[in-house]
Amino acid sequence: MASVIRALRWLAWMGTTVAGLVLLSQPVGTQNQLAMSLAAMAAMILLWLFLDGPRTRFVFLALGSLVVLRYILWRVTDTLPSPGDPVSFGFGLLLLLGELYCVFILFVSLIINADPLKRRPPPAASAAELPTVDVFVPSYNEDAAILAMTLAAARQMNYPPDKLTVWLLDDGGSDQKCADPNPEKAKAARERRRELAALAEALGCRYLTRARNEHAKAGNLNNGLAFATGEIVVVLDADHVPFRSFLSETVGYFAEDPKLFLVQTPHAFLNPDPIERNLKTFDRMPSENEMFYAVTQRGLDKWNGSFFCGSAALLRRTALDEAGGFSGITITEDCETAFELHSRGWTSAYVDKPLIAGLQPETLSAFIGQRSRWCQGMFQILLLKNPVLQKGLKPIQKIAYLSSMTFWFFPVPRLIFMFAPLLHIFFDLKIFVASVDESIAYTATYIVINLMMQNYVYGKFRWPFVSELYEFVQGLYLSKAIVSVIWSPRKPTFNVTDKGISLDHNHLSSASLPFFAVYGLLAVGCAVAAWRYLFEPGVTNLMLVVGLWNLFNLLTAGAALGVCAERRQLERTPSLAISRRGQITLGGRAIDVSIERVSAEACTVRLPAALLPAGIGHRTMTGALTVVPMPGARAAGALPVTLEGIDRAKDEAFARLSFGRLRPQDYVALAGLMYGDAEAMHRFQMRRRRHKDILTGTLQFIWWGFSEPVRALRYALAADARPAVAPVIDGTSPIYDAPEQAPTGANLPEPLLPSSAQALAPRAAAPAEREPVPAGAPGSAQAAVHASHQVPNQAPSQAPNQAPSRASNDWVRMMLDYENERALGGRSGREAGTA
Repeated sequence: MASVIRALRWLAWMGTTVAGLVLLSQPVGTQNQLAMSLAAMAAMILLWLFLDGPRTRFVFLALGSLVVLRYILWRVTDTLPSPGDPVSFGFGLLLLLGELYCVFILFVSLIINADPLKRRPPPAASAAELPTVDVFVPSYNEDAAILAMTLAAARQMNYPPDKLTVWLLDDGGSDQKCADPNPEKAKAARERRRELAALAEALGCRYLTRARNEHAKAGNLNNGLAFATGEIVVVLDADHVPFRSFLSETVGYFAEDPKLFLVQTPHAFLNPDPIERNLKTFDRMPSENEMFYAVTQRGLDKWNGSFFCGSAALLRRTALDEAGGFSGITITEDCETAFELHSRGWTSAYVDKPLIAGLQPETLSAFIGQRSRWCQGMFQILLLKNPVLQKGLKPIQKIAYLSSMTFWFFPVPRLIFMFAPLLHIFFDLKIFVASVDESIAYTATYIVINLMMQNYVYGKFRWPFVSELYEFVQGLYLSKAIVSVIWSPRKPTFNVTDKGISLDHNHLSSASLPFFAVYGLLAVGCAVAAWRYLFEPGVTNLMLVVGLWNLFNLLTAGAALGVCAERRQLERTPSLAISRRGQITLGGRAIDVSIERVSAEACTVRLPAALLPAGIGHRTMTGALTVVPMPGARAAGALPVTLEGIDRAKDEAFARLSFGRLRPQDYVALAGLMYGDAEAMHRFQMRRRRHKDILTGTLQFIWWGFSEPVRALRYALAADARPAVAPVIDGTSPIYDAPEQAPTGANLPEPLLPSSAQALAPRAAAPAEREPVPAGAPGSAQAAVHASHQVPNQAPSQAPNQAPSRASNDWVRMMLDYENERALGGRSGREAGTA
């Protein structure tokens, strides 16, 4: 009976769909089309303003979809040039195919994201019922300070210690690397092995390397599986630090579903990507990845299609064993592994709460390199393991994977739309046959309706036209990546994503030349279009429409020039606003403080000004900071601090404390302070998720389009001007991607390292055999570490933590802004500065 009801329901849906398509296909006049589109637009606005809710959401999207379908039907039947003009017809068909791709992506995304799933918290379980967990931290050439923070935080997760094992999987100290024919590289690999083995032992973790660097990250993870025995495997990138509640908020889902192979959590970041930094939007605009993690992954989760993203995830060991471990045929082993396990009948879950904090590429070149790898990897899966042909996947799962893979084709239509107007402006090719009235009735209303639907679904997570900007910035370079993987699907290999690059001065990106060339070409196009429209006889209003299209492209290219103009980075290490209590001891006096913001090398505390000792702030003072532990957490030792400066604001004072040189055990206290409360990252994300309407979003985009080229030109003309600021780096290194191509430590640039990274190299050699180093007592290796990483061009006694006074003032200003916003219940105060 149930099957009969399902069949009747399916027939009803199909009949309704066919009837709707027949109705849509009926010809109407241009004025009637305009009236229909405006009526649909008005109805959508009324629903949005007065009846917004889960049910009206589908009505809203259905009305918009009808207008989009009418537009596509008109485009296919009435706007192509005559085949008798093969040049115009060919370019016109190319433009139409680009639009059809965009409509396909639009409808697939609406299907996937129409009703995103919000999972309830997992059930609580007693310690005896919890599974054993192995935490894998794969690494290649990351700095010891970065690894120390991640390992220390992983060890402190809220989980029974006897059921938690943290593994440092080091591919930079493999036997192959230690025996490198280059003596300097071999020496660096051996030193790295000794250093990290001692660090892992000091932090109560296990160190593991392997004989050869085969199959990159997937091979390293599979080597970990050969030694680990836990029921659940957690994968954390070297620079993805987990909050204390990571396991307690995720592992319980495995008890509910015996076929669950994956629990994925969002990737949240402490630092801006180059677009956010160079356009100064990090503190006020949601990050690009938030739309994927806050909407798309939840939408995929509804259809059992959320997939492994390489880090911040838990996987069931038995599922991995069934599939032969982590897949390594393509360079995106994460999505490929999930694809294989979904096709075997396993299920996945997505938890929409930031439970880790990571780092993003700082420079535009590194950002594009990272996205090129993602793009090539997804196309490899599409070509080598087409989801349409994959057995075991349900139809909706095939659509889900198809949407995730075909999305990366966006550079091609993006470039088509960018250069198509120039064909008419320069060569009089009519690749879009329509009058001005038809363009308004069909095209203009389609564009507005499309904007409305996207703003309705993604408005809190993506500002208007920002997607176009991201796609254009990537498109100029990713087009080459697409061609290469289509030409040879098995050829692409891992490329390291550079992170931690010093940005000590304003400059143009090394990838900026193509963006200047495109901007110049579009600017000439606008000038020619204006001249022809105003002064050339016989030019119709179509030139005005095409000229406006080209002007929008010029604004996009202008905003992209602002992305190419790399701003100097004011903050040494990415920081996080927190709300913790502690006690600072200075000059023999203990003072209760509120810890407001913390990074890997410094923190800002707030305290009553009346409690400050007399004369404090006029000289550098050393002391200790003790943090009140989170409920249920073990108390950690005191952090050594140096008072760098004090700013007073009425009855309160804000003190900036630097941590100086940290020992391994100090990272335990620092990780407990910075990553003890996951709500800190959640609060930061929520502050940025304010709906940006189409009007204000458009005005913001126009402002970027006009103002950012001026800044880029200023950087170009002042290319040799460098501010008097010492080059610094936040201690990060390239994220682990490909052992075969990752640079060794000897090849890395020589920026000034933070002092927290200088105390982690062992005096004595650690065993070099492949067997895992057993976890020892936390303090057993502390005597074997010393500052072997000499900072280039810097005396050993020089304090690299000293910051300009402006940075100190910015920290205080951020603290005041944070307190103002919190006091106002989330309403925005003045824009926070960058520490």
